[in-house]
Amino acid sequence: MKIILITGGTGFLGSNLCTRLFDEGNHIICVDNNYTGKMSNVKSLLDKPRFEFIEHDICQPLNIDKKIDQIYNFACPASPPAYQGKHAIKTTMTSVYGAINMLELAKKHKATILQASTSEVYGDPLMHPQKEDYRGNVNPIGIRACYDEGKRCAESLFFDYHRHEGVDIKVIRIFNTYGLNMDANDGRVVSNFICQALSGKDITIYGDGSQTRSFCYVDDLIDIIIKVMNSDKNFTGPINTGNPGEFTIKELAQKIIQKTGSKSKIIYKDLPADDPTQRRPDISLAKEKFNWEPKIELDEGLDKTIAFFKENIHEFRG
Repeated sequence: MKIILITGGTGFLGSNLCTRLFDEGNHIICVDNNYTGKMSNVKSLLDKPRFEFIEHDICQPLNIDKKIDQIYNFACPASPPAYQGKHAIKTTMTSVYGAINMLELAKKHKATILQASTSEVYGDPLMHPQKEDYRGNVNPIGIRACYDEGKRCAESLFFDYHRHEGVDIKVIRIFNTYGLNMDANDGRVVSNFICQALSGKDITIYGDGSQTRSFCYVDDLIDIIIKVMNSDKNFTGPINTGNPGEFTIKELAQKIIQKTGSKSKIIYKDLPADDPTQRRPDISLAKEKFNWEPKIELDEGLDKTIAFFKENIHEFRG
């Protein structure tokens, strides 16, 4: 049994990771300040003896008495409305100070630490699909920069702690993911479209809908995250994690309308500044190193996600 600390543990990805690793027999320390996470995401674990919840903001140092084996650093607002508005500074602080504090904790405990980085480090890419050696096309002063550049700085910190402090690190770059425990109000395209469709509201597409994304169901993502964490010590990443299947935003909206039986109409609004027109991972490294590729097709994943939102419709109705 490993003792595993997960920051951002009540968020969308963190809560799915907590559940999977708990079910595999580990002792889980879930750390979150519930800034964007929700306790309801881990409610099934709260009374379990191998699960601990610590309310804490990782912008501040964290002391843990028991010996930690692994740290998954998932704490950071990932919702565009959260990081493009009044919480922009907090987003950068969480990425940078949080990385430093968790790396110091990993160094103290001689723990392996995995950084949840993002496809946003590639910005609005000039290379398609994106490979790990592509350095990106990011606007450092745009409205998305607090997230994009915060995550880029966190990657830099991870590799410097690895080179100069001997910390055992793993860095993954997560592409668009969807599934159970998504927040109805987090501003991501899948949750937006499903909630609008189930509520009978117009489905809002920003731009003309021709921009593309690649959508990975959360269970597939968790599979590769755990594989990377438990990989050979010499493997650090970065490594792309996502689904290379590419769909236009308009195709996604049409699928969701059809699957929900909604009478929603599609309306179009201006594309936000610096919003990428194409996003698709090259997962050759994940295939070669871990024999991994996503198994759950978009149709199956959407069915599961729509069912989840139907069960939790009280969160966004009205």
